[in-house]
Amino acid sequence: MHRMNGWLLAGWLAIGWPAASVAACPPDGQTLDTLKQLKALNFRTSDANDQKKLALGLLDCLGDPNPLLREDIAAKALQTWLRAGAFDTETLRAMRDALLAQLSGDDAQGFRKPWAALTLAELARTDRIKPWMNAEERSAMVDAAADYLQSVSDYRAFVDQEGWRAGVANAGDWMLQLALNPALDKAQADRMLAALATQIVPDAATAYTAGEPGHLARPVLYLAQHGFYTQKDWDVWFGKLIVRIGDPALAWNDSHWLARRHDLMSFLLSLYIDADQSTDPNIHFLKPSVVDAVKKMP
Repeated sequence: MHRMNGWLLAGWLAIGWPAASVAACPPDGQTLDTLKQLKALNFRTSDANDQKKLALGLLDCLGDPNPLLREDIAAKALQTWLRAGAFDTETLRAMRDALLAQLSGDDAQGFRKPWAALTLAELARTDRIKPWMNAEERSAMVDAAADYLQSVSDYRAFVDQEGWRAGVANAGDWMLQLALNPALDKAQADRMLAALATQIVPDAATAYTAGEPGHLARPVLYLAQHGFYTQKDWDVWFGKLIVRIGDPALAWNDSHWLARRHDLMSFLLSLYIDADQSTDPNIHFLKPSVVDAVKKMP
């Protein structure tokens, strides 16, 4: 990873989460039927300690190949509880460390890492709403999110009978929650923009079809809101995105080139619409640079 702080490494090792372990899902003491019943109750529980134990147990279900367990139960339960402020700081840290550990190693079926990233977005949101991470922890999370986004090479989004992977979109949502945090500093914003650029115009020949450009545009909007960058800074950044499309000599005669152009144009149009509708002056400030970038597109 870009930077591995001592506390993070210690946390991962303490968990002892082997990268290729077989997921314990459903968690001990649960069955698919009991989890379905929990879902029918909108994930209401009567005992805080049981809820904490179940939440930690459901983290393994984020990599389950069954979309019912993975998406409709585990991810939704964790989101519901996190948005309700159900957990103390100790539990939030334990969840964070376990989820970060899930981002390491192989993920043959491709579900574990994207859903860990989306749940990490929910954890980042809790810190934005009511801060519980210190500056070092928050910086390490920015690095982890950036590293994960840059590492995504599985571009499958929704697959019939299998459900969602959506690594790029989920990483974009993690970036969004970090970008919204008022404690973010410019060095962290720089790190995030560099990572976002790698998937706004990915090296792989993939034309996004599941809304990924919008998920990548939103964190850029809220990074702009901080007011860290001049218009010249934005012009330079957008110019580098255009360069990522590739050699103009390939224009319109290479499927890889066309896919990259498609992805960048989709991103720019999404960014323009959101910036145009925003009343925030720092976000609105993006519009001229976006328009200029569209005009310069080959």
